[in-house]
Amino acid sequence: MTAFLQLAIILAILLLCAKAGGFLSTKLGQPSVLGELLVGVLLGPSLINIMHLPVFATHETGEFIKEFAELGVLLLMFLAGLELHLEDLARNKVPSALAGVFGVLVPVGLGYWVGIVLGYDNPHSIFLGLTLGATSVSISAQTLMELKVLRSRVGFGLLGAAVFDDILVILLLSIFLALQNGGNAIEIVLVVVKMIAFLGGSVAFGLWGLPWLTKKVSRIQISYGSLTLAIIIMLIFGIAAELVGGMAAITGTFLAGLMYSRTKQKSEIESGIKSIAYGLFVPIFFVNIGLTVNIRELDSSAILVTLAISLVAILGKIIGSGLGARAGKFTWLESLQLGIGMVSRGEVGLIVASVGLQSGLLSTELFANIIGLVLITTLITPPMLRAAFAYNKKPTPVVGTNA
Repeated sequence: MTAFLQLAIILAILLLCAKAGGFLSTKLGQPSVLGELLVGVLLGPSLINIMHLPVFATHETGEFIKEFAELGVLLLMFLAGLELHLEDLARNKVPSALAGVFGVLVPVGLGYWVGIVLGYDNPHSIFLGLTLGATSVSISAQTLMELKVLRSRVGFGLLGAAVFDDILVILLLSIFLALQNGGNAIEIVLVVVKMIAFLGGSVAFGLWGLPWLTKKVSRIQISYGSLTLAIIIMLIFGIAAELVGGMAAITGTFLAGLMYSRTKQKSEIESGIKSIAYGLFVPIFFVNIGLTVNIRELDSSAILVTLAISLVAILGKIIGSGLGARAGKFTWLESLQLGIGMVSRGEVGLIVASVGLQSGLLSTELFANIIGLVLITTLITPPMLRAAFAYNKKPTPVVGTNA
């Protein structure tokens, strides 16, 4: 069987199972994303190990599914940005900043303490803390969109906090690695300058260049020209986030969506992107998270360590981000909701952990624990968010919006 036929078959199976899992999850009163994640676990090496069945056992197929999934999360965060407005985030900048900063500092401190308790030296313990400081709101954003509360004060605060979280974690990670490799102050300053350059350039282009460009393209007689341009801009923002800003690509695509939300072509673009994303790429992204996890590799002692680290990671985000949001004048319930939304580590946690493994600052055993942590935090975030919002049927809207 050719590689193309293998890919076609595996895509058909994954999409069918993802949608079936999402449907069953909603019937049980949970967000569809939870069902898609669990389907990935069942199809992965933890049970069926579908990607290593003889008919699919080629390196190319597995790698293609992985890259397919990466496109899915980029589209998802672009849509999250498209749902919002820059002015809405600006109104919540104080609670977002406080939630993002405390949502990093508290888990980093707790993670460092856990590393010391487990017997690791200072560098390894610090890196464990940095890993726990990372967050990924792609799961939370999808859940809030399903609950129709993304355009609430908690939704705006959560996405803003995630941007601050990403910036601070990458900054701390870069500084730490530079110091470990004998770097100097110039290298650290360069990291900060690159981040500022990316953020400043992205916002400047989004405010002045993007409206003009989208207007020009919309007048050209070409099929789906505006939609194609949006995808191109999204990818460029994602690439620039990693290569220029040293940040996660999802931060760049979120900013691209945020900038596009100000254009007159927003409705047209949103409809097209949703069809592409939810019809193909996003379900593969959620399923792929489960495909990367192998629960059978964890022995009893490793499971206990994974559970302990996961508990610290969950409490660290809820307490840190929650207290930050509360200091920013959110109510206690809103603070809890935002803190829960920051719990999932997702692909960002995997990226940071992979850097630690490659640099020798995470052992293979601890890396396996982090994989388990990512799975646990990813699976529990949707039901926890749903439960938290069940007490608040009408979340507080941002003044000046139609939320």
